[in-house]
Amino acid sequence: MFVDRVDIYCKAGDGGNGCLSFRKEPFVPRGGPNGGDGGNGGDIIVMAVANVGNLANIAGHKHWNGEAGNHGEGSLRTGKRGQPTKILVPPGTLVRDFKRGHVLKDLASDGDSIVVARGGKGGKGNKRFATAQNRVPREFEPGAPGEERHILLELKLIADVGLLGKPNAGKSTLLSRISQAEPEIADYPFTTKFPNLGLVRIDYDREFVVADIPGLIEGAHAGVGLGHEFLRHVERTRLLVHLVEPSPMDGTNPVENYHQIRNELKLYGHDLEDRPEIIVITKCELPDAEAARELLQDTLPGKEILLISAVTGKGLPQLINRIFDRLGSAEV
Repeated sequence: MFVDRVDIYCKAGDGGNGCLSFRKEPFVPRGGPNGGDGGNGGDIIVMAVANVGNLANIAGHKHWNGEAGNHGEGSLRTGKRGQPTKILVPPGTLVRDFKRGHVLKDLASDGDSIVVARGGKGGKGNKRFATAQNRVPREFEPGAPGEERHILLELKLIADVGLLGKPNAGKSTLLSRISQAEPEIADYPFTTKFPNLGLVRIDYDREFVVADIPGLIEGAHAGVGLGHEFLRHVERTRLLVHLVEPSPMDGTNPVENYHQIRNELKLYGHDLEDRPEIIVITKCELPDAEAARELLQDTLPGKEILLISAVTGKGLPQLINRIFDRLGSAEV
């Protein structure tokens, strides 16, 4: 199951109470106060970890509670502090305040973390209140309550390349051919229900990550067909590979399909329209592929349009090398 948005309620641990205690030992007159402080409560920390794929591991865990600090004890013993509670998420997760909506932190890299709720401070024991005038203090402090916060975790996949196109354009098939990813593939539209990631390794020191974005349709920028949910996964990509089907199953025009997706990127914003792009005609084994390329070329003078077939493998090495070259160029 792929989950890319979860809201959770966090309650950090309460601090332990300070202790009211006096030293009582044989042959020790006027022992005095010896109550220790309470331990601090445990924080709640959200941390990005590379081997976590999405937010499914916390989707069913809506309430997170920190460990409370122990109470102080006599003989000036401080209570044990509560252990921090760590919520593990994939890199690329935005941590937002649920009520106000502002971003608390973008956990973009492995190891990034944020304390979303701080544990309460432990209370002072009565030894802290001893003075020259008050040698037998009976005051002590209760522990402070831990912070509470309702947060929203929103995943935006981190990939070098995003595969875009209309439903059934061949994105999943291409991803399965150039990487070890195993996306669902079928001969009907909207087979892909969630983004898939694949690592493309050219040789031992050349590789890049590709994200297969589910098919987009007109109105995607406004959420039609869950397009808004899918488009945000393209925001972090450095390069777009736009796949165009030469003979769409629904009888639409491939040239119009290309420009329709480009318009959705413009309407969605986040500078996606200006992102570097490689245009690819897929399924070049079909008789209409070359004609579709020429028609599209007429509307995009000066732009290179590649022909590939994920089924036969034609053009795939050239596409992979072109992607790597563009990723390494100054324009990306």
